[in-house]
Amino acid sequence: MSRLIFLFLLQTTLSFAQIPPYPPADQVARDFKALLQRPVTNPRPSFTVTYTDSMNIERGTIYTEATEKMPVVIYKPITKGQTRFPTVVFLHGTGGNKEIGEVRAVLLPLVKAGFMAVAIDARYHGERVPGGALGSKEYVEAAYQAFKNNNAQQHQYPFLYDTAYDLTRLVDYLATRADVDSTRIGMGGISMGGIETYMAAAIEPRIKVVVVGIAAQSFKWILDNNQWQGRTGTIADAHKKASVDIGDKDINTKNVKAVWEKIIPGVTDEFDCPSLLRLIAPRPLLILSKDKDPNNPYGGAQIAFASATNAYKTQKALNNLSILVQPNLGHVFNATDTWLSVEWFRRWLFK
Repeated sequence: MSRLIFLFLLQTTLSFAQIPPYPPADQVARDFKALLQRPVTNPRPSFTVTYTDSMNIERGTIYTEATEKMPVVIYKPITKGQTRFPTVVFLHGTGGNKEIGEVRAVLLPLVKAGFMAVAIDARYHGERVPGGALGSKEYVEAAYQAFKNNNAQQHQYPFLYDTAYDLTRLVDYLATRADVDSTRIGMGGISMGGIETYMAAAIEPRIKVVVVGIAAQSFKWILDNNQWQGRTGTIADAHKKASVDIGDKDINTKNVKAVWEKIIPGVTDEFDCPSLLRLIAPRPLLILSKDKDPNNPYGGAQIAFASATNAYKTQKALNNLSILVQPNLGHVFNATDTWLSVEWFRRWLFK
C-alpha cells in the first residue's frame, strides 16, 4: 500500500472513531496537575563539561524532588556569536537511557542544526538504578510496590507519571539557564518517552513543540477490546505478581484494570492519551505511529488521532498537527521517524 493511499485511508477512518465524552480540557489539566503535584525543591544543578570542536557536552544531575536526583545530558552547539539557543528534550523508551542510539540519532542532528539538545534517564532507568534495562527488577518491582502500597496517604507512580512530573521540573530548570531560549523549548520521545512527553506537554505550556513517537493510543480502548498484552508486557512481572495477589492465575483484563487504577489512576478516563492530547492544541504536534504496533493497537490509536484532530480543528490550528502512520510495521522507531522528528523541530522552533 502506498503512503499516499494509506494516509487517505487514515483520514477516512478518523471520521468513524468514537471519542469518549471526556471532561472539559481545563478541568483535565487542573486534575492532572493536582495528581502530579508534590513539594517543589531546589534543583541544585551539578554538571561537568566536556569540550569538543563542535559542541560542549554537559553531564550531571538536577533534583526534581528532595531526594530524587535526575541524570541529565546536554549537548550545546558551538555557534559563534550565539548565546541563547532553541532547546529540544528527547526521551528514551522502556529499557533505554539518555545515551542510547535512538535518542542520540535525534539529538545530534539537532545540535548540528543549532539546537541545544537534552536527554534524561527516566525513573528506574540508566544511572538512576544499576542495571536499569528492559525488564530490570528495580523498575518492575517499583511498579508492583506502587500497586501494593498506593492509598489515600501514599502515592508512588513509577510507571509514567513520576517521570512526567520530572519533565515539568526539567523545564523549570532549563528556563533559568541564560543559554536557553525559554520561548523555544520542544520535547519528544519514543514509546514510554512519547507517553511521558504528551503527559508533560499537556500541563506545561512552555513546551512549545511536541513529537509523540509510537505512543499514541487509548488505554481504555485496549482494555475494552482485550488488546492490553503489548502494553502490560513492558512491566509484565509486576502484572503477574499483582494478579496472584488479586487471586487470579493469570493476567487478565480485570486485574490489568485493577493495577492501572492504583499505579496510573485516571489513565482509562480523563488522563487517557486521547484526552491529554487535546491539551497540547494549538501548539505544533507531530504524531508518529505504525499500523501493526502491538503496544499501541491501531483501533485505539485512531481514537487518539481523532481527538487530536478535533481539538486542532476547533482551535483553527490544523496546520499545526501532523499524524503520520507507516504501514505494515510494529513497535519500531526507524530512520524515517528520526528524520521527521528533527525536521518538525527545525520547522517550528526556527520560525
